[in-house]
Amino acid sequence: MKIHISRVIFCALFAYFSFLINPVFSEQSQLPLPEVNEDGVYTQPWFFDSFLNLKEDLAESQTDKKQLAILWEQRGCPYCKETHLVNLRIPSVVDYVKKNFNVIQLNLWGDREVTDFDGEITTEKRLARKYRIQFTPTIQFFSQNSSASLNTNTKDFEVWRVTGYWKPFHFLNTFVYVNEKGYIQQPNFQRWLQAHAEELRKKGIEFKLW
Repeated sequence: MKIHISRVIFCALFAYFSFLINPVFSEQSQLPLPEVNEDGVYTQPWFFDSFLNLKEDLAESQTDKKQLAILWEQRGCPYCKETHLVNLRIPSVVDYVKKNFNVIQLNLWGDREVTDFDGEITTEKRLARKYRIQFTPTIQFFSQNSSASLNTNTKDFEVWRVTGYWKPFHFLNTFVYVNEKGYIQQPNFQRWLQAHAEELRKKGIEFKLW
């Protein structure tokens, strides 16, 4: 009985402090639990349906007036799971990402065939090594500028990269940072975020950074 009561108290405290972490997000109804794909990785039904030809995906994203992003994950990654079970169940976060980005999910150790921007035909795991993806989750963001598609150097396409699990406020605003091209005027994301947070406060928008 004591153990049961302790669990109830713990769950109540967890829920309370989760609300304090970010009251704006906590007030939203969560989206349904995501499914696990054949690779044992959580996935989202709205992820971009790609034939894994990145140059074509970039061109299609430009036509859609969206930016291309690659989300790298792997089986058994606790922070990947957290990203799906927490961040990607918040309606406002998902709505913003879906509206402005085409997100391709790749497996760090996957064997699916991928055609890189430069035309090289490779596999997911070899492409991960080429891009120096060492941790999951990692999100790569690529340029929306159509002139970038004329280049052959892959590094010229990437404009921003996020590694590891980021709390909802930071996670959402890294997409805002890329979408609004904040990296051009302010390469330091933390400084950009501080200025952005101050603008939100002026508008009366409540939030918690952590």
